[in-house]
Amino acid sequence: MINGRDKLGVFIVPTGIGAAIGGYAGDASCYARKFSKLAKLIVNPNVVNAGGFSGINDNMFYVEGYSLDEFFKGNINLQPSVSNRIGIVFDKAIPSDVLNVHINTINAVKTVYGIDICGYDVTLKEAGVEFNLNSDGVSSGSVKNIETLIASAKKLIANGAEAIAVVCMFDDPEDMNEDYANGEGTDPVGGVEAIISHCMSKALNVPVAHSPAFADYSISSEIVNPKSSSEYITPTFLPCVLLGLSSAPKLVNTGGIGINNVDFLVMPYDSLGCVPVFEALKKNIPVYVIKENTTALNVTNKLLHKSDNIREFETYDECYKFLSLL
Repeated sequence: MINGRDKLGVFIVPTGIGAAIGGYAGDASCYARKFSKLAKLIVNPNVVNAGGFSGINDNMFYVEGYSLDEFFKGNINLQPSVSNRIGIVFDKAIPSDVLNVHINTINAVKTVYGIDICGYDVTLKEAGVEFNLNSDGVSSGSVKNIETLIASAKKLIANGAEAIAVVCMFDDPEDMNEDYANGEGTDPVGGVEAIISHCMSKALNVPVAHSPAFADYSISSEIVNPKSSSEYITPTFLPCVLLGLSSAPKLVNTGGIGINNVDFLVMPYDSLGCVPVFEALKKNIPVYVIKENTTALNVTNKLLHKSDNIREFETYDECYKFLSLL
């Protein structure tokens, strides 16, 4: 608990694993927002990022995956923040017209929300992002020049940035998974987005989140599945990243919120082979898994952990009702 008063939960949906809920475009947000009425809630960006929208609220802490792992290991703490200065890194590969759309987006977010954006920097080299979808339905990829992204971020930090948004150029992923628009399968770009943010978080020790840029920034007029729809009505996905980073907790060595403050962890049913789960079990933190949220993985309590400290619920609503009675 925080200050002996507010409960603290962690609500995670890993990126790029085809989660039935949270594997698309902010479609886990409504559940996270509901849980945040019961407790302060640490969420990873994948839970609340929704293109031009964001599910983040004042009772949530927006923490990228690598930093989440370090938090669960006890290596870092989280210092709540309300108005971070954000620097934005743009991949040199982004064409000028696409860059202009993003600059207009930055200005719109600044104007409407009053978010403190201290500037942007274009990398000296192209990042060279490649992504793929494995036969098991998990997305992955590679970045040829992660160093150029880190170098630009360091320049922004030297000029006062406290959090970093990253925008890299991506090829059109539609041909790789046509079912994504129908609310099925895996987001093809999610895995490499996680790689980018993990690497940069490790190097920079500040909040980081990624937004992809595409050459085609037109808005689709086709009806798509509601789970995917927020990505089809905006030319850029940068707004949700800026909204999340603006109040993301700072990463500190002492003080703030530590792993000992965490009361529970909520995970999809079959994605339990990750650092937060392993560390939660070591530290006797209850892990609540949701059977309606299946993924392309097959790492269940029965298969891997066989722990009495993992409790299964059929739905998020059932888990919410359980927590509301504690």
